[in-house]
Amino acid sequence: MSFQFNFNIDESSPEECEVAQPKDTMLIEDKDVQSEPQSDLTESRQNSATSDKLVSAQPATEHHIPKNVSSLLENKIVENSSGLQFVNVSVVEMTLSNTDVHSEDKVKKSIMSNSDLISGVYEGGMKIWECTFDLIRYFEDKDVNFEGKSVLDLGCGAGLLGIFALKHEAKVVHFQDYNSTVIEEITIPNTLVNCDDDNLENNIDGEPTRKKTRKSHVETRLLSKCRFFSGEWSHFSQLMQNQVPPMKYDIILTSETIYNPTYYSALHGVFQNLLSNDGIVYLASKSHYFGVGGGVHLFDTLINERNIFKIHTLKVTDHGLERMLLSLVFNGKS
Repeated sequence: MSFQFNFNIDESSPEECEVAQPKDTMLIEDKDVQSEPQSDLTESRQNSATSDKLVSAQPATEHHIPKNVSSLLENKIVENSSGLQFVNVSVVEMTLSNTDVHSEDKVKKSIMSNSDLISGVYEGGMKIWECTFDLIRYFEDKDVNFEGKSVLDLGCGAGLLGIFALKHEAKVVHFQDYNSTVIEEITIPNTLVNCDDDNLENNIDGEPTRKKTRKSHVETRLLSKCRFFSGEWSHFSQLMQNQVPPMKYDIILTSETIYNPTYYSALHGVFQNLLSNDGIVYLASKSHYFGVGGGVHLFDTLINERNIFKIHTLKVTDHGLERMLLSLVFNGKS
């Protein structure tokens, strides 16, 4: 199956985003975010203790789909291109901006201030970042097998990686994002419309279409494979380890999540604790994120320091900012 991505994507990237620090937050200014890129991993950890305290305030929570599915899709504009459905993010942002009360007011404020990234508060989950599509094209080109696999879409945002796995016969697909608003307003609706009987057939002419969805006839076989979580990575990892039996994933998918070195330890912990012994991580990233400090070099340094995983470069795309696809497996595994 081949998808044609004809829809509009926000092609800005985290390194181009204004890392705002609203006055009413308790963030302590991270000089690494505001200044030049860090020279090594040791320097990037200088403010990690403060940041760990900040992100620990975001507990891991599971989000359940209500019986009245149509309520989640009310006032959503759904776009369709070659069998892949997704809600229009601009409409969601406009709706949230006009809402007086919302469960995550900080996300609403970030939208109103036109900020795509506020470290430890809002992590850009409302946008579809371009490396996501690099990874999907790689899966198509290499015919990566998801059939019967347990899959985690980590830092999922719109959830397109997990939805791709779902459409390719994954056994279980779990979606995780830092912000609960992203899960409820973007990820779950996107999953629902891709499990909609009326939307399962490909758009024959390949042209993007747009419609307002008010009713949904959800294909329960697909939806029953999915679970949705929000919260900080360390808390999410602990939550899944506390499952009976503890959760392990055959495949972990993650895109543009290594932009901030402060989070590397928690990210590594998710991989170490939740990946099955013979599992694989697929990671898509810019080579470097200017103004935020992270990138492939620093992440590779941490992986080698920890000596738990073997990291491979799968593909390098050098059009404008260099983008890379990586895989991680446990040491001793091919």
